[in-house]
Amino acid sequence: MDNAPVLVIGATGKTGRRVTARLREQGVEVRAASRSGEVRFDWSDPDTWKPALEGVSAAYVVPLDAPPSRTPALVEAAVAAGVRRLVLLSARGVDVPGYFGTDTTASELHLAGERAVRASGVDWTILRPSWFAQNFSEGDFRDAIVAGELALPAGDGRAAFVDTEDIAAVAVAALTEDGHAGRTYELTGPRAVGLADLVGEIGRVAGIETGYVPVGETDFQDALVADGVSPAEAKLWSDALYAIRTSGDAVVADGVRRALGRDPRDIADVVRDEHARGAWKQ
Repeated sequence: MDNAPVLVIGATGKTGRRVTARLREQGVEVRAASRSGEVRFDWSDPDTWKPALEGVSAAYVVPLDAPPSRTPALVEAAVAAGVRRLVLLSARGVDVPGYFGTDTTASELHLAGERAVRASGVDWTILRPSWFAQNFSEGDFRDAIVAGELALPAGDGRAAFVDTEDIAAVAVAALTEDGHAGRTYELTGPRAVGLADLVGEIGRVAGIETGYVPVGETDFQDALVADGVSPAEAKLWSDALYAIRTSGDAVVADGVRRALGRDPRDIADVVRDEHARGAWKQ
């Protein structure tokens, strides 16, 4: 790659900020873009796209997770601006009917973006990660764990939770190295665990009293709505958990090894690292 900057869309998110940090550690100039980041980028305001894209050689794209899909239009704008390499964050199972239950909204959004980058005419790489391990150390799930109870409609299902640091490492490799163009990487951890075991491990490592409680989908959605979440967004969250509930995310994939030549990080190591940085400090 040349010395042109790399654009990171979603630079304040779980993967985006890690991609930004890794690129900068390698001495790569980064244009960190988000609604509240160093460079303003708003999916709902196309006027912010052109300034963010101007002069960049490659872009890491974290798509908007609400309909309609704006990724195809962004890809068109990126190609017109001269971007020569695109790395798209998608999701595991989007091409598998029923992976997220009966609602196909999430799959359709991601597949629209995937089709756009594949047809872009520039180098592209697609990342399809399983559930993020850091969903339990950042945000609402983290707060529930610290409060003593994580209640989710996931039953006794399991998932091969992936470290977002591994996602970032693959993204940076695809953005800065040759050999990743035209590839789709399915990214998981090295083994599947259930939420009871995961939350129990967090409690032991962090030294807090906490646990996982399986609840019904309706009860879960009603609780979210009571907290101010829209019914549509509450259903999206419930549908997203379907892959854990049915153990669809339990199958271990080889994407990290294919991209980086090493095994993915184990969930136990992720929990220890997250604790070391104070993730569950009360």
